[in-house]
Amino acid sequence: MKDGPDITRIAALIGDPARANMLIALLSGKALTVTELSQEAGITLQTASSHLAKLDEGGLLIPRKQGRHKYFALANDEVAHILEALMGLAAGSGHVRSRTGPRDAELRKARICYNHLAGHKGIQLYDSLLRQHFLTIKNDELILTQMGANFVRDFGIDLDALQAKKSPLCRDCLDWSERRSHLAGNLGRALLTQMENLGWISRVPKTRIIRFTKSGQAAFDATFQP
Repeated sequence: MKDGPDITRIAALIGDPARANMLIALLSGKALTVTELSQEAGITLQTASSHLAKLDEGGLLIPRKQGRHKYFALANDEVAHILEALMGLAAGSGHVRSRTGPRDAELRKARICYNHLAGHKGIQLYDSLLRQHFLTIKNDELILTQMGANFVRDFGIDLDALQAKKSPLCRDCLDWSERRSHLAGNLGRALLTQMENLGWISRVPKTRIIRFTKSGQAAFDATFQP
């Protein structure tokens, strides 16, 4: 490339199958150890460590130490959005994994995308917030309306604390399975956390799957009508 950012370096880092598997595993939003990531990629610890060093150097990961253990997490929301967008592009182009199973349907229904709700239920939430005029789009920017601010506070979320953060309050994220937008940003994270606090949802261990309780499903649909 003659001018502008060098996308080839980032593309090469993500493009390796083992590294791609490790990055996608981190879309769960949890920090994982080298051992856990090596198992996700199906490679040895030594090879995993080499790959993780490259991802760290490339700015895609953040290493964290806790006691004797070293963990890795995605560097920021931007990395998660890029991965989700690439998965959507791959799905739309017909490049999908040949093996499917029961978890595929659950992932498409509701899953974690780094720190917010994705899948069919994520789309439902996003569309409902727009339809109820809690969110609006101006000049391609997603904005929380005054009605939306009232709703967020009534839902039990400290909006003032969210607005004080430097990172975006609202942003859309392209959903790979639906190929439509779902809600990310600080508000997306807060809504997911509050749904967990209310007991509407739970995370399936060692997966990105979100499951709704029976009462949680009813409450979600009543609040964010499809």
